[in-house]
Amino acid sequence: MLRLLKLELQKLWLNKTSKVLIFISFILPFTVLVLSSIKINFFGFFTLELGELGIFNFPIIWHITTFFAAQFKFFFAIVVVSMIGNEYSNKTLKQNLIDGLSKKEFILSKFYTIIFFSLCATVLIGVTSFFIGLYYSSYTEASIIIRETEFLLAYFVKLVGFFSLCLFFGMLLKRSAFALAFLFILFIFEWIIFWIFNANISNEFAWKVHNFMPIQSMWNLIDQPIQRIVMTKFPEKTDIAYDYAVHWYEIAIVLGWSALFIFLSYRLLKKRDL
Repeated sequence: MLRLLKLELQKLWLNKTSKVLIFISFILPFTVLVLSSIKINFFGFFTLELGELGIFNFPIIWHITTFFAAQFKFFFAIVVVSMIGNEYSNKTLKQNLIDGLSKKEFILSKFYTIIFFSLCATVLIGVTSFFIGLYYSSYTEASIIIRETEFLLAYFVKLVGFFSLCLFFGMLLKRSAFALAFLFILFIFEWIIFWIFNANISNEFAWKVHNFMPIQSMWNLIDQPIQRIVMTKFPEKTDIAYDYAVHWYEIAIVLGWSALFIFLSYRLLKKRDL
């Protein structure tokens, strides 16, 4: 595993574009640090600091930081599809196979890279959230700090699932731009399916099917925290229950899609005439 990971990391390190995108994908999630320190001056009457609103308290901080950090995953998605596009355009895929790398090892090297960067991103956002929480949170008991850290697991699974999907599209289309375009097409397709079922069967059934779709299932892992913040600050104004928890079946669905995308990527490569 380490040999395959090292091989892939060397390829990325030698590519200037990949280095820049990887740097950006790791740096942008840390904008949460900037958000935590923003002070808004209201015409000199008073100053509002976002960190003092309680949104960086434990345990809600795990929800907020992982949700917003996940919005920047598109930058590393470009790296993932570029990994495949460059293999074909530079003919390094064929050379790797000639040098003795099996097709299975080739796909595994990509998957190990996905796992590695997803884990690094999760650790970084976890450490950042921990220290922001220690600085701002009114609750520092260990039992409260570790509560809801399952959002970090959901964040990791979400990244692995999304990048596995990008890997599959990269293998299918061989071109980075086409692969990224297909992400948007898949998003539209999922909603078309939803509208068809909603119009012809029922809204409830349409949502059940929609929640099993790849992109929607990944989105479901970490629900938007805005409604939760409103419920916390103004409980008397929120009479609708909001389930924001991380559920095991949502993780299982995304892991299932991830395994399928990796398997399909391998099957495509195995059957393709290089």
